[in-house]
Amino acid sequence: MKTSRISGFYKLTPEERLEIVKEFAGLSDEDTELLKKCKIGMDRANAMIENVIGTFELPLGVATNFLIDGKDYLVPMVIEEPSVVAAASHGAKIARVKGGFRTYYTSSLMIGQIQVITENPHSAKFEVLRCKDEIIEKANELESSIIRRGGGCKDLTVRVLDAKKPMLVVELLIDVKDAMGANFVNSMCEHVAPLIAKITGGRVLLRILSNLCIHRIAMAKAVFDKKAIGGEDIVEGIMDAYEFAKADIFRCATHNKGIMNGVCAVLIATGNDFRAVEAACHAYSAMKGYKPLTHYEVNEEGDLVGYIELPLSVGVVGGVKANPLAEICLKILGVNSAEELARVVASVGLAQNFAALRALATEGIQRGHMELHARSLAISAGAEGEEIDIVVEEMLKESKISLSKAKEILERLRKA
Repeated sequence: MKTSRISGFYKLTPEERLEIVKEFAGLSDEDTELLKKCKIGMDRANAMIENVIGTFELPLGVATNFLIDGKDYLVPMVIEEPSVVAAASHGAKIARVKGGFRTYYTSSLMIGQIQVITENPHSAKFEVLRCKDEIIEKANELESSIIRRGGGCKDLTVRVLDAKKPMLVVELLIDVKDAMGANFVNSMCEHVAPLIAKITGGRVLLRILSNLCIHRIAMAKAVFDKKAIGGEDIVEGIMDAYEFAKADIFRCATHNKGIMNGVCAVLIATGNDFRAVEAACHAYSAMKGYKPLTHYEVNEEGDLVGYIELPLSVGVVGGVKANPLAEICLKILGVNSAEELARVVASVGLAQNFAALRALATEGIQRGHMELHARSLAISAGAEGEEIDIVVEEMLKESKISLSKAKEILERLRKA
């Protein structure tokens, strides 16, 4: 009987693990050979995560037309969904007409949380605030290149929580400079925890960063020319679509998901933690009731003005460069700091959202999707070379786009 209880699996080499998985799952030799084609190197992949047996590829595209704060960018994007790269490029192209994107960045401050269980939370809060300078000094004893570059703990706040047990949370405000900062923040929380326990007389439990980085906000703004958009009727349609997202949480979830299509694609390409950013963005949206991450209005000339505001914990140093392909993508992007990367990511999110709303307000979102979807189905059906275009053309002509239809057309083509 097959079992997934495999003692010492983590101790094996990737090749040995793959042999076990091959037998367990009934993989073919062709399957395993594909898994072995590791562009970043099996040793490097094995150092990045646990129980490695290979790597998994996704398409890498480049979005064009981005003009951000007067600088041109080619933006690498890794994603499997059709139309995302094209939509971002098209949104950026329309934004260029009125000067592209302008951005603003608040700071590189992250929050580190230390949970304290205590019967006297208000007294403990007072004592922590009284010893604030001592705690900050202790935090900055940590040996780190971030501190040497001027980062480190800059301030702290304390909150008493309304929880089942009396508790408070001490929050360190930590400048992580050009790093994403998770490891640094966690280490600093660990470092000051004994001192906080001594000051409060309580029991310190969790010591970890918060991904809701409200002090690390990137904003972008663009003016979308009404003529380039398609006229006043299209502008009005986009505004109506935006108001729909403001008024309805079910629509808003999809509105914000479309933003994250672009945001996450850039983060994956640059080796950043897209899950942390996605969690932060949705939580940030929910702080005032779940609302769109973008805002639109019409100016005196009748042009559409779009804004976006995102909490972005991104980095360009440290772990993001563990994958050499991510390092190459950072070179393509040409950013020199985490701040610059955040400004680009916010601009991509705005371009993505604008393009989606414009498509929805005109021909609908499916028109752009279906040809690319048909191509993916043709490839899945086994079409190769010129066969792919023929199968796609036939599916679109018959308005029947499915894997079974692709297989039917391919079979008919090969028989002919």
